Order: sequence, then structure tokens, then C-alpha cells
Amino acid sequence: MAKTLQLNFATASGKKLMLTVDEPREDLTSVEVEYAMQGVINAGVFGVDDSLIDSAISARIVERTVTELVEG
Repeated sequence: MAKTLQLNFATASGKKLMLTVDEPREDLTSVEVEYAMQGVINAGVFGVDDSLIDSAISARIVERTVTELVEG
């Protein structure tokens, strides 16, 4: 089963941006995620249309099952 951590942010202009992390740690806590999201905001390196992210909206872990039918 594949897991992805989705981090959702907003920019100062109201645009939304999502960063994803494949296979996050099993013991990840909400406090750690909030701290990491604040670090991303403070770094000031991600944005949309020249507007940097300035707030964290949400975070979630998504699990999905992939069944290969034909492998090449």
C-alpha cells in the first residue's frame, strides 16, 4: 500500500499549493508536521504566480492500493 503525506498551503494572494512526500514515517505526529510546514513557510521558496506561501491549511496521509495488471 502506497502512502503519501499531502501538505496544503495558501499564498498571500489566496492561491492554493500542495506539496507531497512519498512514504512518510509511520510514527509521524501532527506536531512534527505543523513544525515542518512552518519551516517550509519560513524558507520562502515555494509560491504560485510570484506569491509565496504564507499559511498552512491542512495536512493528511493518503493511502492507496495499486494493483499492477500488466507490467512492462
